[in-house]
Amino acid sequence: MQFCVVTYPGSNCDRDCYHVIGEVLGEPVRYLRHWAEHVPRGTSCVVLPGGFSYGDYLRPGAIAARMPVTGAIEDFAAGGGLVLGICNGFQILCEAGLLPGSLIVNDHLAFSCLPVHVRVEGDPSPFTHSLKQGEVLRMPIAHRDGNYRPPSDGAQPQVALRYCSPAGELGEDYNPNGSQYSTAAITNERGNVMGMMPHPERCAESILGGEDGMRVLQSAVDWWKEVGSYGI
Repeated sequence: MQFCVVTYPGSNCDRDCYHVIGEVLGEPVRYLRHWAEHVPRGTSCVVLPGGFSYGDYLRPGAIAARMPVTGAIEDFAAGGGLVLGICNGFQILCEAGLLPGSLIVNDHLAFSCLPVHVRVEGDPSPFTHSLKQGEVLRMPIAHRDGNYRPPSDGAQPQVALRYCSPAGELGEDYNPNGSQYSTAAITNERGNVMGMMPHPERCAESILGGEDGMRVLQSAVDWWKEVGSYGI
């Protein structure tokens, strides 16, 4: 399964993702620069990493969403390719219209950097393919603008992960940023595009204190091997 990790000016988790995909997951991976006009042929999954693309000027992800590579990713997703946006990558996907809603400043108006628990929700998607409904994972977050707001038209997002207690309970005590519906990750209607605020690449090795994040990435690989693709 061929991965591409996008690098925008200001990305700072691109090398983390590259390392985990190539060295831990053991899948082929290459970088995809912000000026690229096409996703390389044969690519199965594009990962938009965390960071502060273009310094988060205007709004986090707003400038990156208008770069040539993002347009190429839109075409790639429309053709059935898998797309995973992590933290700033989630913000970019929302700004580009690949995912519904928006991400605004945390309700406590401060940067949050801590481990959280998330519960697997909704219909299975490639990124939750090998996970069980209601299963609880522990992953870190690191963001200032992770407060998810659904579209103003009232449409319900397809939530894939919700913030919860270690036992899987929902509630504002376990919601680190004020996201509506305790949203930690959503997918598009088709399920091939997912945005998530927690960082799976930062908890993919036991030496870092946990491997739950690897299970999200491994799910995509397992899905691809079993299903093949969405027709690309």
